[in-house]
Parts: sequence; structure tokens; C-alpha cells
Amino acid sequence: MEGSGDIDVVVIRNRSRHPWAINVAVNLRRAQIHVRFLFLGLAFLLSDLPDIVSVYWTIFLHIINCKTPQMTQARCHLVDPKHAGTFHCINRCVRRSWLCGEDEYTKASFDHRKPWVEQRILVLGSIFACGIYSWAVMSNHLHIVVHMSPEASRAWTSEEVAERWVRLYPAHTPGLCAQKAAAIVDNDKAVTEYRSRLTNLSWLMKSLSEPIARRANAEDNVSGRSWEGRFKCQALLSEKSILAAMTYVDLNPVRANIAEGIGSSRYTSIKARHLEVLRDQNKANEPLMPLVGVKSFNVPTLTTAEYIDLVDFTGREMHAGKRGKIEATEPRALRKLGLDKDHWT
Repeated sequence: MEGSGDIDVVVIRNRSRHPWAINVAVNLRRAQIHVRFLFLGLAFLLSDLPDIVSVYWTIFLHIINCKTPQMTQARCHLVDPKHAGTFHCINRCVRRSWLCGEDEYTKASFDHRKPWVEQRILVLGSIFACGIYSWAVMSNHLHIVVHMSPEASRAWTSEEVAERWVRLYPAHTPGLCAQKAAAIVDNDKAVTEYRSRLTNLSWLMKSLSEPIARRANAEDNVSGRSWEGRFKCQALLSEKSILAAMTYVDLNPVRANIAEGIGSSRYTSIKARHLEVLRDQNKANEPLMPLVGVKSFNVPTLTTAEYIDLVDFTGREMHAGKRGKIEATEPRALRKLGLDKDHWT
């Protein structure tokens, strides 16, 4: 039931006296029957005026404030696995509990799990027909900007499909991976099925979340879900939307006030790009590319240095509703990298 404040109080107070009123209200909402007909019918059935008013008021408030429940749509109806696309995906822990980081209630630290997630993202980027452009591993959720490229998988041989699948799901018995791959190659139906799965966004997110949850459960000696049953997904249809999503994702630790700048934003793609340029400054001049995987057809036309500068600049602006920003005293990211504007213009 949706609603707020006083409306919820009225409905809850009357539920014990007239529990059938809520069901009647929902049915009336769907059938578009006017409230006055209900009132007239109740007037004949009930003789106690306070009860008549109470029931009428409960149903009336519920009708004007509730929304008809919407059925959840299957992901395949929202994301066509046969067509390329770029997506911003968010996966949250159940009840927003702390899978990683320091739990503010128990004070237990699970920071050591963040590298698990980051390493898994990079592994999946090298297995699936995708390109990983941005990620941020937070304490109770993760972000990823990914381009799915089904056409890239069409060039794979049966052997390559089998090799990728076995890397994703190795044989349970050590030493039998080669036999498992050979069995897949000999089965055309299996090759077709696995090729399809390796281009599927839902399979990518499943393959990211499930091993992390199993590993965390084994460490805590518990069972059950770690992640919400359904990840959130937003299609990015233009260069601007991709760039905006990437910047938003890379600034998550700054906005959460757990990092002072790009250089200290651990377990993010901007930190990975930052280190990449530190190791080889020639990469600053190169076009913005996925950190792992295949390139998108609508990737933003920026160099790596220009993107880093954009994220740095954006992080210095205070965002409404967010706690953190990059302080003015923090050296600009490009200066830290030993670069200036003339380096890439």
C-alpha cells in the first residue's frame, strides 16, 4: 500500500475493524466505480453511523492515493539481447546491508571484499561480449556502465565459445575443464545456447553477483541472499547519456564523502584510468576506451585525459542532496598526473 503520513494512519487504524475494506477499495479502483455507490450500499448494511463514516473514509482515502500495482516486466522485454546497447546497472544488497566496507552498526569491516567485486568485473569483461566503461564498488551497492555487443560473439568459433564458458563456469573437478570444453564443442545446441548467454546482460549481472554472495556467505558461515533479486537498469541511448552515467558512477565515493578526490576513489574505474595514465602518460592522448572488453559504437568522443578532467571538474561542483565534493584545495587530477591542457589539445 502506498501513501504517507495521516492517510496510512487512518487505513491502519481501521484495518482491524474492517479488514475487507482495503480489498474492496482496490477492486473499486480497478473497476472505476464511483465511491458514492459504495456509501449507499454500506448505509443499508450498517446501522452504526460512526462505522459507516469510518469505512467510507478509509476506502475513499485509499482510492484517491493508491496506485494500481504494476506487474514487474521481464528483463528480456526491456533489454533485447540480440541488439547492442549501453546500460547503467545498479545492484544493491538486501535491506542495504553492508556486504563491503565498514558496517556502521556492528563496526565490522568488510573492505577486503571490494577487490573481489572489482576483480570479478574485469574477469567478466574479458569473457562476455561486452565492454566495461565504468564501475564503482560501494559498501552496500555497486554501479557498472557496460556496453553489450552481440555482434562481437558472432565471430567466435565454437572452441572460443566453449573456452569462455568454461572460464566462467569451470568444471567442479580440477583438471576436467578441457574435457568439459570439448563436450561443449561437440554439442551444437550447447554452443548456440552459451553464445547467447555470453551476450546477455542478465547473465552478466548474475555471473557478477552470485559468486560474490557465495563467497561472502561462506566467510560469514551463513546462507541466503546478499543482493536484491532484481538489478536496476537504465538504457543509455546517446554519447551524452553515456558520459553523464560514467561521470556519475565514477564520482560515487566523492559524493558519498568517503573519498577526497579521484586519486583516492578506490575500487572505481576512474581510479583505474588514473593509474593507467600514471604508468604511461601517452595513454592520456588516446581515445576513451572500455577498460576491458569491446568498444561501443557510440562511445563519447573524448580522450582519456579530457574525461579525467571532466570528472575532476564535475566533482568540484556541489550536488544537491549529496554530502561530498572535491575541495578547492585538492590539486586538479591532470596536475597530479603531470599533464596540462596542451598535452592533448
